[in-house]
Amino acid sequence: MQELSRERALSRLRVEELTNLIDGGQHVTQRRRELLSLLSKEPLFKSRDDQSFLSQEDLFDRLVEKMVRFMKMGKDLAIKNSLEKAIAQRYIFDLMPINGMFRGVIEMQGTDEQREKLLPLIDSNKIMGSYAQTEMGHGSYVRGLQTTATYDLSREEFVLNTPTLNSMKWWPGTLGVIGTHAVVMARLLIGDSDHGVHAFLLQIRDLRDHSHLPGIKVGAIGPDYNLSAADNGYLILDNVRIPRGNMLMRYAYVDPDGTYSKPPMDKLIYATMVESRVTIVEGVSFGIPAAITIAVRYSAVRRQGKMTENDPMETKVLDYKTQQHKLLPLVATAYAFVFCGHFMMDLLSKCVEEMTQGNFSVMAELHATSSGLKAFCSEVTSDGVELCRLACGGHGYSQASGLPNLFGQLVAARTYEGDNTILYLQTARYLNKLYMQGVPCSELPSSVRYLGNDYPRHRYCGINASPSPSSSSSPFPSHHHQLWEL
Repeated sequence: MQELSRERALSRLRVEELTNLIDGGQHVTQRRRELLSLLSKEPLFKSRDDQSFLSQEDLFDRLVEKMVRFMKMGKDLAIKNSLEKAIAQRYIFDLMPINGMFRGVIEMQGTDEQREKLLPLIDSNKIMGSYAQTEMGHGSYVRGLQTTATYDLSREEFVLNTPTLNSMKWWPGTLGVIGTHAVVMARLLIGDSDHGVHAFLLQIRDLRDHSHLPGIKVGAIGPDYNLSAADNGYLILDNVRIPRGNMLMRYAYVDPDGTYSKPPMDKLIYATMVESRVTIVEGVSFGIPAAITIAVRYSAVRRQGKMTENDPMETKVLDYKTQQHKLLPLVATAYAFVFCGHFMMDLLSKCVEEMTQGNFSVMAELHATSSGLKAFCSEVTSDGVELCRLACGGHGYSQASGLPNLFGQLVAARTYEGDNTILYLQTARYLNKLYMQGVPCSELPSSVRYLGNDYPRHRYCGINASPSPSSSSSPFPSHHHQLWEL
């Protein structure tokens, strides 16, 4: 501790001001400290010393115990919003996420009546929900999903089926053991018409004894890469009937007579996945700060070797330039990613607010930005945590360091909610579309405007003059130079 105190005394940073900036304001810092003070008094949350020695079954039981205790503390914590809930969950660290995407899709795609009925049940934890999109054969390629919801006009009901092995739901969280409900993404079939994938609310377990409801097979899929206790599950549906009103119909609608009204924008079906990518960007932004804190503190107290034979003491690992070269860029990255996460959450809030008013213009920017940043941030974060582990030598390989478990959690973000290669291409496609449309810089979305403002010298391979339409040096028509003009 003395070594760390001496290092901190050398800092010229105004720590309290920087803390407020990172948190998003002095009031947020104050509230965060209040929550952490309350949570730190709970022994169940405070200690994780034996966690690495628990079996997966015991670890799952521990997480459920924490979840129940967290719910019972609701009145004392007086959590007011999703930010405060995230603060609490980060402190508990391994608290199982409950109702996140399930609540999000209902809030975003449910009607006012559906939201008024369901959100209080979710917020009071009277129902536990899963967002059941991913299938054995398809994940983020939503158009390829095979689960069906066939409208039965005579009974005004939808009949849900997973007709093939590939169509069974596989991987959704909160589905294996805990979930009582699910929002099932399924193809809407009315007569001979396939209207594509829509969202349907389905109760999967009895609220009294938690048994499976008729026509439903549901369970856990087993350990994942990190051997974590995440409640990932499978779902098989065999002619399961639900009322017509269980389709989330904020944007698309099915009348009792089977008349279908399409949403104002086809890609609204991807809204929940886009929201999830934004939360991934915001969530992984805390991965590098956690890892770099461990690695820098370790490097400040660990002594190894001497600079010269005359040195009275061995040298701190942090004083070696090679160690600084590894860690200091990650310190800068940590700050960049935290502020990036703030930006994306603000952009999401703006998009949701405008969507409620019938304006969907921000959706394309949010999709492209969240796709690229999800891929980039998840890769840099997992690689950064691994570099921190290596920087801690053999001790970093021990579960006691916290780094192996942190890596196992964060590396998963490179896989779920879309393959990173495809997501990079989604962002590239968006940028290329803006370029081909010849959008003037003044009309570019704020997140890409710098491409036109800061890099005019790079237009057409460094040629200052715009090429003529007949020029063979560029495949683009001459009017496209507008994107790169000041």
